[in-house]
Amino acid sequence: MASLLALDFPLGPDLEEALRRCVDGSQAFCVLDQRVSASRRASELRALGATHLGDASGTSTLETGSEVADEIGLVMLTSGSSGTPKAVELDWAALRASAAITQETLRGVSTPVWYPCLPANHIGGLAVVLRAILSDARLLWGDPQDLSSAAPRGATHIAIVRAQLFHHDVSGFDAVLLGGARAPGGLADNVIATWGMTETGSGVIYNGRPLRGVEVAAVNGEICVKTPTLFRSYRHAPRPRVVGPDGTDDWFPTGDAGEVNDGVVRVRGRVGYVINTGGEKVWPDDLEAVLASVTGVHDVAVSSLEDDQWGERIIALVVADDANIDQQLRDAADERIGPWAKPKEIRYVAAIPRTANGKIRRDALTQTW
Repeated sequence: MASLLALDFPLGPDLEEALRRCVDGSQAFCVLDQRVSASRRASELRALGATHLGDASGTSTLETGSEVADEIGLVMLTSGSSGTPKAVELDWAALRASAAITQETLRGVSTPVWYPCLPANHIGGLAVVLRAILSDARLLWGDPQDLSSAAPRGATHIAIVRAQLFHHDVSGFDAVLLGGARAPGGLADNVIATWGMTETGSGVIYNGRPLRGVEVAAVNGEICVKTPTLFRSYRHAPRPRVVGPDGTDDWFPTGDAGEVNDGVVRVRGRVGYVINTGGEKVWPDDLEAVLASVTGVHDVAVSSLEDDQWGERIIALVVADDANIDQQLRDAADERIGPWAKPKEIRYVAAIPRTANGKIRRDALTQTW
């Protein structure tokens, strides 16, 4: 068994150096979110189970915490978009496989130069840094909020979330990995829509296609994966398993519904969030994409409430320039999906609750009503 070191550094060269020391010493680590309150930080430390804390002043022992298996390299909390975050354990082999597969997929005529700008306490942000430590990528450090200067300074690759795509010009990069929330339509040629989870060690599906060595199947309508990047276990629970098309139980049921046709993966959304209205199934992700295409809409989330007549009635929460576009929204749902998808209620709100990596916090939607 081994200790677990919580790294308390801002995104930057000091964090990279600390991570390199962990890798060189096979020291299991986790990365803390410096943006949260003291109480939230204490809660996350308990969930992670760190035994030691490392920061600019050195290393100290924590009173709580528990050791991890020798093979574990990283413990990371899930995004918490669907409830209480879970602590995920990834072993060193999975971390190395993720770095190698991503580098192989995105390599051009020269070695990728990544510009880190996502929080390293989430897998999408940490994976960027680990590609330079566990593989042959290079890093260009700078202000995480200043993406416009990165490409002119020599950065060729970047990983971002949806909000950053709308607020920054990323046309100068060779490749832009877009993760977190579902990708909007009409992406530029250099933008790659990715799908992955903390449990899969970062993105494993690019533009609907699994990366090399990644197997994806739909088992009873649920997306299941088998990949060398897969996590070992949760901190306090074993890894869920399901028998896949090859007859083995090495497959992980992701909790996302979807389908795989001719090698192309389509993810519909979390299994537990499908809305059954009048006998018809509506996936919030699908309807959100439709409503977001209406002129003047800046953000949207779809939820539901129990209804005696419909079973569930669809409610759309909309951030828009004009709070009087109900008909346009319903017409779009009718035309693109069907009459059953038209929201029974449309509520205009100031903002949609989202996680740091852009995912809708569906557990918090009712708090906006």
